[in-house]
This record gives sequence, C-alpha cells and structure tokens, in this order.
Amino acid sequence: MHDLKKNLTNTAILVSLDFGDGDHQDRLSELHQLALSADLTIVGTVEGKRSRPDATTFIGSGKVEEIAQLVLDTHAAMVIFNHDLSPAQQRNLSVRLKCNVVDRTSLILDIFAQRAKSYEGRLQVELAQLEHLVTRLVRGWTHLERQKGGIGLRGPGETQLETDRRLIRKRVKLLKEKLSTLQRQRNVQRRQRQRANVLSVSIVGYTNAGKSTLFNKLTSAQTYAADQLFATLDTTTRKLYLGEAGSIVISDTVGL
Repeated sequence: MHDLKKNLTNTAILVSLDFGDGDHQDRLSELHQLALSADLTIVGTVEGKRSRPDATTFIGSGKVEEIAQLVLDTHAAMVIFNHDLSPAQQRNLSVRLKCNVVDRTSLILDIFAQRAKSYEGRLQVELAQLEHLVTRLVRGWTHLERQKGGIGLRGPGETQLETDRRLIRKRVKLLKEKLSTLQRQRNVQRRQRQRANVLSVSIVGYTNAGKSTLFNKLTSAQTYAADQLFATLDTTTRKLYLGEAGSIVISDTVGL
C-alpha cells in the first residue's frame, strides 16, 4: 500500500463534489481534518456540483483541466478526492493529472497504518489495505500497452497481474488466520471475566469525540489522546476501582 508520507512533499489538493445530498460542507470539513491528521499540507481545494459522477473521471473533463492547472501552479504531490473512486477512475485521473490520486478510503487506511500500534491493530490495517488494493490492481506491464499487437504480448501482462493477485490472496488468508487466533484468545479472556463476575464497560462514539480523554480521566492512564480524527486505533483496557462497589473493566475503543 502506498504510504502518503513517502512522497517527495506532503502537499495535497482536496476535491469534493456536491451531489445534492445535503451534507457536502460537513464532509468537506471532515476531509480537511483527515488530511491534517495524515500530516499533509493542503495547498488548494476544488469544489463543484454534479447530478451524478462521471463514469470516466468522476468529476468530468472541465474539472480535470481545472485541477491539472492547480497541480502545476502549486506543485502538489497528490490530489485527494472526498469520495470513493473506481479503479478505472483513479487510474484515468492519475494519468491526466500527472500526480498521485488518492480517494477517501485510501486516505483513511493510510491514517490507520500510521496510528495502529498493537499487533492485532497492525494486522487488521494490513488486511483492510490489501483487500482495498486487490480491487485496484491493473495490468502491471505498462510498457506493453504502448505496442500495437504482436505475438506473445498479451500473456506476460496478464500473468504478472494474476501473480500479484495470488500473492495478495495468500497474504490475506494468512492475516485472517492470525486474526481468528487472536479472536479465540479474546473469547477465552471474556469468559474468564464473566466467570469472575467482572462488569465490562466500553466507551464508544465517533472519532475525536473525547473518548480517550475521558478514559484517561477515569483511569489515570496515559493513553495517547489528541485533537485528531482516528488518533486511537487500538482498544485499551484498564481496571477501574469504584470503592465499595468493587471494580469494573473499562475499555477505550476505536472511533466509529
């Protein structure tokens, strides 16, 4: 999975279209926060209105030209869309804009990859990244695409693509097996707490709602808390003593 922070610069242009759903500004504001959470510098924002996405580029040829000029003017390293792009749309936009094109899901997964610290958290993020990536694999032998016809030119590209897919499927299977083992271990721990009659309480809510701050106040823990979206990517559990009422197990969960 491409790491956004490995670009020569961390500058980004944000693109968000209003399809008349009524939540455009809220989603755009959230995209700004996501970009900042990924340590990106926003050098431009492009908005527009459409009744439905363009099948080829999502935004239409006019907007493509507008963004391409802005990329030239700002030397932006990437363009981030506040939407989920199809593999073909993402590929077409990358070619026309001559820079890295990232959709909303890819941005969030990159933030997850930066923030996940626990073994299980890293496994879950890698699994999500691979399952997202496998839908975006395209023919890898791009030098063959510039040639017209020719005996034997079709096979190698397709073979490379299938090899990539097979390797990803193999890795996905392994990750799922490891996560299944961890799930069984958690189930054993949960049954032990139930037998001990220990009440479990989870703090849940949307990302950046203050769950980790509340958790630290209640338990005197020092878990990471910041004014960022998806700052917490691993569930943390502590025991909380309630005086004569006994104790409970309280968990700080991942934001929704």
